[in-house]
Amino acid sequence: MKYYIIAGEASGDLHGANLMKALQKQDTAAQFRFWGGDLMQAVSPTLVKHYRDLAFMGFLEVVMNLKTITKNLSFCKQDIEKYKPDAIIFIDYPGFNMRIAKWAKQKGLRTHYYISPQIWAWKENRIHDIKRDVDKMYVILPFEKAFYEDKHNFPVTFVGHPLIDAIADRTQVMDDSFRTKHGLSDKPIIALLPGSRKQEIRKMLAVMLSVVKDFEDYQFVIAGAPSQDYEFYSSFIKDENISFVGNKTYDLLSLSTAALVTSGTATLETALFKVPEVVCYKGSWLSYQIAKRIIKLDYISLVNLIMDKPVVTELIQDDFNSKRLKKELQSILEPEKRASLFMEYFELEKKLGGKGASAKTAALIYQDINPGALSDA
Repeated sequence: MKYYIIAGEASGDLHGANLMKALQKQDTAAQFRFWGGDLMQAVSPTLVKHYRDLAFMGFLEVVMNLKTITKNLSFCKQDIEKYKPDAIIFIDYPGFNMRIAKWAKQKGLRTHYYISPQIWAWKENRIHDIKRDVDKMYVILPFEKAFYEDKHNFPVTFVGHPLIDAIADRTQVMDDSFRTKHGLSDKPIIALLPGSRKQEIRKMLAVMLSVVKDFEDYQFVIAGAPSQDYEFYSSFIKDENISFVGNKTYDLLSLSTAALVTSGTATLETALFKVPEVVCYKGSWLSYQIAKRIIKLDYISLVNLIMDKPVVTELIQDDFNSKRLKKELQSILEPEKRASLFMEYFELEKKLGGKGASAKTAALIYQDINPGALSDA
């Protein structure tokens, strides 16, 4: 079978790669063509466009890049028509993927959506487009099934969260060898996860690093995104207590005492590694003003959303400053607070379901386009 997959961000690249591996087990003749990143390309060489050329952050940034986005949409449709896939698989990235889904449905192509658009946060009216354009939806957050089925009468399948697999299947790293390889000292590590896009890294990292001088007994290590080179980060490293590790975020988290994390998938990854964290977010003034008027959530981090309570502290916009960050970081370094967070993290993991999200999704997709096939999941 021929599969066309569209992932537009780093997290989508990770989950897309694991889904492709699972599809290969289901379908030994599987062929792929995809938009994604290095991880997906390691599974199959047929990368069409890299996510680093696709991701635009915030409302203003999207408007400024409308010409590029329109060109990408047109090219994607032409590429799909030429490839003639048996199924299209969308991975999150809704602004782009929902437009392609509408076109694909009109062309009679089977549409599968893995990792739902967050319409429960904003743009809930997209449910009408999803009902019209998506044949099968596979959700990864426990509250999404009730949202779709109970509130909107649209059947979906909860497959569990793919991060459970991604973290469980990784090769364990040795503390001493990791520190030696990356030039780290023996001080406890505070990991800095400032995001994956240049514009958000610039906004986040300067504030994160502003508290370094207040925690001399720790070393701060920047987790470099796979989409960015060291040269981009080098201008931020102005203290001997600041280090950099590129494209090894999971290894870094596995050895970290605490973390400062930009809101996004990384907040959940950090929690699953049982690392106490402070969640941070700061966007452009205009983007933030628009967002706070239309997003209908009590929290921005996946940890708090899933648990439906403030498990981790969120510092948003003006609250994300040196004074507050210092206070909250001091708090998560205290034994009592850490013990409380660890217990909440274990409960969080239970809510996400067990292993096998990629395998379950791959089996369902293969059976949908090849009725009667026996699953290997």
